[in-house]
Order: sequence, then structure tokens, then C-alpha cells
Amino acid sequence: MMWYRSELGISVTELIKQGLARMVYDEEDIKKRVKELADEISSHYTADDQLVMIGLLKGSAIFMADLVRQMSIPVEMEYLKASSYKGTMSTGKVRFSCMPEQPWNRNVIIVEDIIDSGLTITATLERIRAYRPKSLEVCTLLDKNLSDVSAKYVGFNAPNDFLIGYGLDHNDRYRHLPYIASI
Repeated sequence: MMWYRSELGISVTELIKQGLARMVYDEEDIKKRVKELADEISSHYTADDQLVMIGLLKGSAIFMADLVRQMSIPVEMEYLKASSYKGTMSTGKVRFSCMPEQPWNRNVIIVEDIIDSGLTITATLERIRAYRPKSLEVCTLLDKNLSDVSAKYVGFNAPNDFLIGYGLDHNDRYRHLPYIASI
């Protein structure tokens, strides 16, 4: 594990050693599961299905990039910026910006880093459904199973902890970590 500095001036690795943070999914577990998800999605669609994956920024960027590189079918990539968090707390409101240009009348998969309360993904699904895609599914790396949203493609069932790494952040830090840790 590499050395990453935290806001406390010590590494996340050291926080894990001290019991202040905990490794949840290591780099190898994530790589393996992303490949499995890519294979699963690729088996459900053909090259002619016009698949568009819409990544929810910023958290899903790393996951989506790794996911599409493992796909065996062509896929278009779009992004949507949706946010409802400030620090570790939900604001209770979803703000949208950077809307995708052309997923309409195509098969769409929303790619999310984590489904927590379900607020962001519910609002996103509502927004995308208004454009009448051919089909609409959700792929999430992590699902805390705290909401009524049912993702078709789930990487891992996640603990109800605050997680960082592999795209997940705390105040825009720690997205770069190749693993997922609980703090």
C-alpha cells in the first residue's frame, strides 16, 4: 500500500494501522469485480444496442473509466454532474450540472460510485427518464442497501460507513487512492 497523506498529517495507511480507518476493498478486489461487471454488462448488450453509459461526476469517473476499458462491446460515454453532499453530510437537495448531450433513444446505464440514501440516484433516474431512453439501468460500484433504488449491476454491498478512495472523497480528497477505506 502506498503512502497517502491525510488532513491529519499522517497517511491513510497509518490511520488503518492505528485502527482509525479500515481497509474495506483492496486494489485487487476492485479490479477483479470491475472486470466481472464489465463482462456481465457486455453479455446483456450487443454492438448494435447503442449503449450509453452516463457517469455521475466526480465520484464515478475512475470506476467508469476502468469499467469501459474492460467492456467487450462499443459504448458511448457521457457525464452528468449531480451532487448532494457537503463534507460527510447530505444536503438533502440534488444539484445538477453538465447534462449529457445524446443518450436519448438509446440504451442507458447510469454509472454511480455509491448508492447511499438513494437521493442522488433517484433524482438522476427521474431526470434521465424524462428523455425517454430505450432502456435505463443503474450500475454502482458500492451499494449500502439503505434505499429503495435497485441497481441492476452492483460491485459490492458496502458497509454503512463513510468511505474514501477509488473515486470516493472527503471534501474532494482521497479520490486517487487505489483502494476503498472507511474513515
